[in-house]
Amino acid sequence: MVSVSLSHFRQICYAHFFLSNRSLWAHVRRNVTTWTPVGAAFNAKPHRRLDLFEKNGLFGVPELSCPAGFQVATRIALKNTELLVEKACSCPPGVDTVQTFDQLSDGLCKVADLADFVKIAHPDPAFREAAEKTCIEIGTVVEKLNTNVDLCKSLKNLLDNPDIVAQLDPDTRRVAELFLFDFEISGIHLDDHLRKEAVALHVKLLDLNNEFLVGSHMPNRIARAAIPEHLHLYFENEGSFIQVGGLHADSPDDLVREIAYRIYLYPNADMMDCLEELLKCRYKLAKLVGYESYGHRALKGTMLTHNLFFFVCFFFACFPFLSHRTATDFKMMRYMKKKLSPRNSVRFKMVLSFIPIFCAMFFVRYNIEPSLYSPYLSLGTCMEGLNNLFSQLYGVSLMSEYPSAGEVWSEDVRKLAVVHETEGLLGYIYCDFFHRPGKPHQDCHFTIRGGRWCQETGQYQLPVVVLMLSLPHPTKSAPTLLTPGMMENLFHEMGHAMHSMLGRTRYQHVTGTRCPTDFAEVPSILMEYFATDYRVISHFARHYETGQPLPESMVARLCESKKVCGAADTQLQIFYAALDQIYHGKPQNRSTTEILKEMQQKFYGLPYMPNTAWQLRFSHLISYGAKYYSYLMSRAVASMVWKQCFIQDPLNRDMGERYRREMLAHGGAKEPMLMVEGMLQRQPTIEDFVDALVSELNPNFETFIMDSES
Repeated sequence: MVSVSLSHFRQICYAHFFLSNRSLWAHVRRNVTTWTPVGAAFNAKPHRRLDLFEKNGLFGVPELSCPAGFQVATRIALKNTELLVEKACSCPPGVDTVQTFDQLSDGLCKVADLADFVKIAHPDPAFREAAEKTCIEIGTVVEKLNTNVDLCKSLKNLLDNPDIVAQLDPDTRRVAELFLFDFEISGIHLDDHLRKEAVALHVKLLDLNNEFLVGSHMPNRIARAAIPEHLHLYFENEGSFIQVGGLHADSPDDLVREIAYRIYLYPNADMMDCLEELLKCRYKLAKLVGYESYGHRALKGTMLTHNLFFFVCFFFACFPFLSHRTATDFKMMRYMKKKLSPRNSVRFKMVLSFIPIFCAMFFVRYNIEPSLYSPYLSLGTCMEGLNNLFSQLYGVSLMSEYPSAGEVWSEDVRKLAVVHETEGLLGYIYCDFFHRPGKPHQDCHFTIRGGRWCQETGQYQLPVVVLMLSLPHPTKSAPTLLTPGMMENLFHEMGHAMHSMLGRTRYQHVTGTRCPTDFAEVPSILMEYFATDYRVISHFARHYETGQPLPESMVARLCESKKVCGAADTQLQIFYAALDQIYHGKPQNRSTTEILKEMQQKFYGLPYMPNTAWQLRFSHLISYGAKYYSYLMSRAVASMVWKQCFIQDPLNRDMGERYRREMLAHGGAKEPMLMVEGMLQRQPTIEDFVDALVSELNPNFETFIMDSES
């Protein structure tokens, strides 16, 4: 009898999984390069495996094999919290103090962050409910800890002693200062009565944030009889009602878009009250702890050192032609509107009519119908492309692993080990890429466990993240085929993941994406530039049936198409950012809808649509409150990094290593602007940021020359 280890048996099963999936495509694939294990894992349905050996919990946490396990995990985390609080308050000031604080934070985050993901993504309502209770319970404890006078005193004893501070390494000092900052913005300096009031406001905001976040994604409904019967098939049925869960902006039918726009954005009184109360609570909390507004509180410690509204106004002052460019964009859309759809001229005057016109202009002018590109962009080949890119830039490989029974929340979730050629295993990425009923339609990155050096074990705690997309499943006749937009979103989210993997910080409080919001989007947006560079795409984009490469002219057209109405899109982002700032400034004594209407008139070229409340769908108000400008700021930084460091050779290993060393490795352990300066080797000005944004709008006439020659 031959003895086979469990790990070796898994390797044999996994090899069989790849071989069986390859045979699935034998009849449709001719002269195609054999997929790597990464490509095979994503280009076919997972092979069911019998659970013969062990049962595990979510993400390998033993307690989480059932919903009740969240209560157990919470109880363990809170018990450890009590011990670490006592240690932090009693140990002499020094490095051990900061390490204990980080260990305390890590213990709570490992449960809270995991629960934060499960409460929105798990298909089982019992798991979601248990996770939500855990989020509230741990969130309440965190708010109380942020106003714990004894804890704060132990940290101040450290930072107020110049001799001890002088002995700290830069990372430790930075993390100590960040922990103290958390105390300060939570109201630690207040008297007992006001401190309790601050905690109560924090706890109330936890509930309001969750209520708004859930409500912002809930569908609206209307009686079936109110909708023409031939349009029912476009929406979900709910008895005698029709559910509208989105804008259906890509629908070719004018009336479908109009119905979706009017119903999905129709004002909801409860949600309106929730948002109004949320903004009032944020303002009251900010004033209570000593800030002029919640916006001032939120911008503390970011790349932006002054009020964003100045940044927006400065943008227009320096580049008044942007408004002219936007007007030209809309004029072009009106022309295309008449040319492409002369009927329903009255209905097309609505704001929603312009959304498909963007698409129509792209398709007609540049011939970039997504179906022309998708056969070259199977999910598996795109993952192979990412694997090749990371290997070239950082010496990192993505390796498929078969998850243990109970480790994942859905059988179509893939698990990747991220392995460096010399450093070994860096962490794990769980890829929840495929659509399923009840799953949120959003692309996002979740930190499940942050990386940190564990003094108590003498080992590095490997980071664990989840990437969530909503892609179609592969079929028997074809793998999952991505549109260019889907492919770009995949690269974007993988940028977040690699930030988490490559940020080998000493402390989890500043690991990976745990950095200022306006810097956290830089690595992900930079990945979008790689996703549209032919020198990168040519390494993987192959037709899934013929093996033919994606023509360079098609990639060039795709890049140029983004500049169509680019000024209007940038102006739209400015409108969103300005609205976010006004909402989080001083109270306006008027409704959020009235504010939106005024801001839209001031900052955007399309009018407000009566009886709509887009702000109730603006879920970024929760996670990006007063910091939505981060997308503009990060895009400007990413543009500068791309043009100065990667545009000459996007696969340059030396530049990849420099990028990791200067920007990715530090997480939030270094001032973000210092990281940008280290990468660019100069100090950028506000004019540089604006130049970087506007230069994205300039057309490249070589594209048209290339098309004419071909």
